Amino acid sequence: MNARRRQATSSVPKSETGSRSGSGPARRRFLGLCAGIGLGTVAACDQRAPARRSAAPDPHLPEAERDRPGTDDWRAGSLGTPDAIAGYADRVSVTPGEEFGLSVSTTAAAFRVSALRVGWYGGKQARRVWFSPRIPGRAQRSPEIVSGTRTVRADWNRTVSVDTTGWPEGAYLLRLEAESGHQRYVPLIVRSTHGAGRTVLMHAPATWQAYNRWGGLSLYAGSDGSYAGRSLAVTFDRPYDKNGAEKFLVYERAAVVLAERLGIPLAYTTGTDVHTDPGVLAGAAAVVCLGHDEYWTPEQRRHVTDARDAGTNIAFLGANTCFRRIRVEASDGGPGRTVVCYKSSYTADPCFPSRPALVTTDFRAAPGPDPESSLTGVLYEGYPVDAPHVVTAADHWLYEGTGVRAGGGFDHLVGVEYDRVVPGTAAPGPLEITAHSPLVCNGRRSHSDSAYYTVPGGAGVFATGTMRWVEALRAGTADGGRPHGMDTATGAFVNRTTENLLRAFAEGPAARHRPAPRPNTRQVYGTASA
Repeated sequence: MNARRRQATSSVPKSETGSRSGSGPARRRFLGLCAGIGLGTVAACDQRAPARRSAAPDPHLPEAERDRPGTDDWRAGSLGTPDAIAGYADRVSVTPGEEFGLSVSTTAAAFRVSALRVGWYGGKQARRVWFSPRIPGRAQRSPEIVSGTRTVRADWNRTVSVDTTGWPEGAYLLRLEAESGHQRYVPLIVRSTHGAGRTVLMHAPATWQAYNRWGGLSLYAGSDGSYAGRSLAVTFDRPYDKNGAEKFLVYERAAVVLAERLGIPLAYTTGTDVHTDPGVLAGAAAVVCLGHDEYWTPEQRRHVTDARDAGTNIAFLGANTCFRRIRVEASDGGPGRTVVCYKSSYTADPCFPSRPALVTTDFRAAPGPDPESSLTGVLYEGYPVDAPHVVTAADHWLYEGTGVRAGGGFDHLVGVEYDRVVPGTAAPGPLEITAHSPLVCNGRRSHSDSAYYTVPGGAGVFATGTMRWVEALRAGTADGGRPHGMDTATGAFVNRTTENLLRAFAEGPAARHRPAPRPNTRQVYGTASA
């Protein structure tokens, strides 16, 4: 451990506070995998075992939160200058009762921390689960850049240790509140260990970190703004830029609020947790990938695919999902703290050429091509775009109650990145294109597609084909206004469609209780898909 991390830290008081079925070799492989990671008996992974229910929900489960009072005071106020206050957690996620550390730097004399759990809460959208006493503040060291990979590290001393005893599972915003009046967030997932019979919300911290430019570099740009000077690896051992939780707030929060409002049984995890331990997927009714989930390890992808083949429904609420192949490696801060992605510089990746399936470039690219469409049903195609979302299969069960008609469009819903069905590429079947939206991207005419398919194990899989879907859940509300120009009608359409999707997927394998896809790629594109 780094010497700076051995120094004394502040101590903070404790908190205030359906039946499934499946068969066949795919299911047996998934059950064997679960047994191999120490889940014990086959019953722990058995798709036929009903989810446990009780009159009094476990206080750690999301169900226990639904009647608790929320707070309107959860948004960050003035950010101030970048050094006014910022921090990061030494864990991406914890299970209830685990301790984590916060490293905070501030120019203020002192600060406090509020742990705000995101949910419905009667429309207030958060509950303050815990708050700290006054903590002395100090400015910490400037970031360092690791040569070779150009990785920015804060490597700050731990400021405070936090005990999560009594914290329910869920998505949290830790709000750092400086006495100067400035505030910033630190995101944290209090993850579930069991997801049987539940809808698992899978958050995307690897993607949050890929775009993070705190300290001047990300996986996209160097300190001079150039692609050539970008980081080849980024670390969780630093704060996030801007308000500290921008990607979560834009691409994930509204979906969490909606899912909790519906009252369906929920579980929480992250992609980096599924990479190491897929146990939460065993027997899950569904897995929901949120609005921007671009960076996956091969292990995460394999575990989600195995869950699908065992009967777990999958929802892709964004675009550009599972596009980049990454590795998750250790740092001085601990295991799993570094996200590696060489992209177009893949020949410099230490795994090249000996281990092509681990080379960190696009999943579809050489030297180990494995297009994401074999899981998602669609392929990422372009950026930037702004176009109407046009429904083709208006009678699909997804659109019940929306009032949409064939050819009906919703302005600005397709953007800023999009996916489409590409005839001739690897894609499961039968697959139905439910929306086929004309667009122009960088002068090239194309389409964005929403698509639904099923697999023999019974799972249904739906991809929206647009990155704005989760943003649109707030369109036309006091909370969201008109993001990208999307209006109230668009918000109503997206909310009802997402409700239909989540309610259906929460019932178990969709192929067993919803109409089958009507293959229409030939009809839509004039040719058959592979």
